[in-house]
Amino acid sequence: MTAIIRVERLDKSFGFHAALRQVDFAIEAGEMVTLIGPSGSGKSTLLRHLVGLTRADRHSHSRVEVLGRDVQRQGRLVGAGRDQRRRTGYIFQQFNLVGRLSVLTNVLIGRLGAMPRWRALIGRFIQHERDLALRALERVGIVGLAHQRANTLSGGQMQRVAIARALVQDAEVILADEPIASLDPRSAREVMEILQRINREDGRTVVVTLHQVEIARRYCRRAIALKQGRLYYDGPIEGLTDARLQALYENAGLDELAARPADTRIAPPLHAVG
Repeated sequence: MTAIIRVERLDKSFGFHAALRQVDFAIEAGEMVTLIGPSGSGKSTLLRHLVGLTRADRHSHSRVEVLGRDVQRQGRLVGAGRDQRRRTGYIFQQFNLVGRLSVLTNVLIGRLGAMPRWRALIGRFIQHERDLALRALERVGIVGLAHQRANTLSGGQMQRVAIARALVQDAEVILADEPIASLDPRSAREVMEILQRINREDGRTVVVTLHQVEIARRYCRRAIALKQGRLYYDGPIEGLTDARLQALYENAGLDELAARPADTRIAPPLHAVG
């Protein structure tokens, strides 16, 4: 299979702090991959490089490629067209919704990159686009909330809206940055189940940063682990043995391995949402 994401020799520093050092990996189409590691290991920084939200160091020989095109080279962003940008969906930890707008309108925002510019500028959506948004909301289990203001939703519901927006965007790659960090255990399982279903049913590539190791083990088939900005492990999730995890988190200051919500270790994954 062909690599849909490729990262080569990625270096990123903030002042005198090296956030990422010589990170290399490739992800194939249709994979569901977790980025894990202690706080401050560079997970979110790495994910942001994949969409050009953060630039690598200028002096580096780094290269980031997504969907067969460069996102950045040697710390310089490469301009991408609207079609290229919409093919990658980014799900933020804090949802990134417009609170005063309805759930339906927040989902429809995902269509802006595919619309004629004049309609995008005035936010005029046709019935076909509204139907797409409603179907996406149905898939994530909240179609009944379509006309409710986004700022009235719970955290788990907001994250479902963000996922529906990526579906309407028709993103081939979905990047989710700590999507369950601020959710209760049940909502976290529901969100991960939705992402897993999208990956399996649609064949979309999903890359998700996580703190909860047991959640990663349950829902992802491959793990890329970072430690102090360096690639520590890249391989099947089964290869993340307890001994490897202990070494990964041993200098974290806090035992982050034990910090996950207790009931995420024993509750079975949901097989239907909404």
